[in-house]
Amino acid sequence: MSFEIDVTLRRGERTIACRLSAPAGITALVGPSGVGKSSVLEAIAGLLRPEAGRIAVGGEVLFDSAAGVNLAPEQRACGMVFQDLRLFPHRRVRDNLLYGHRLAPPERRFLSLDEAAAFLDIAPLLDRRPRTLSGGEAQRVAIGRALLAGPRFLLMDEPLTAL
Repeated sequence: MSFEIDVTLRRGERTIACRLSAPAGITALVGPSGVGKSSVLEAIAGLLRPEAGRIAVGGEVLFDSAAGVNLAPEQRACGMVFQDLRLFPHRRVRDNLLYGHRLAPPERRFLSLDEAAAFLDIAPLLDRRPRTLSGGEAQRVAIGRALLAGPRFLLMDEPLTAL
């Protein structure tokens, strides 16, 4: 999926500007700590509203301040793997994985629980709680949860640090 991003974000006293045009395929945002990579990902996902600009993914406009467009996060059909993983501590791994899957329209589901568990080597973890997982196990569960939600595109904020 292609990305067309030209936004200005405010985070406290900081202003973050990002201009990016990326063709379909894998794209990585790189830079030193604190420059706003996570903020840009949150803006693409619809979790942070830019001050101004435009975000289009795969030709669909997700945000355009001039045109008054700001799709809600659930309308963007984006899978997000957060830097801090954000697993639900009160749910078992199986329920964490199925959370988004149950909410996704059937036509967007491209992976079953069993397929995701086998692919990510987490089948033995399905009945465990997140607090009992290693860092790498928790990251694989977070990736599985994002994939099982049937996203059009996937945003990953430092998802491989513990693998």
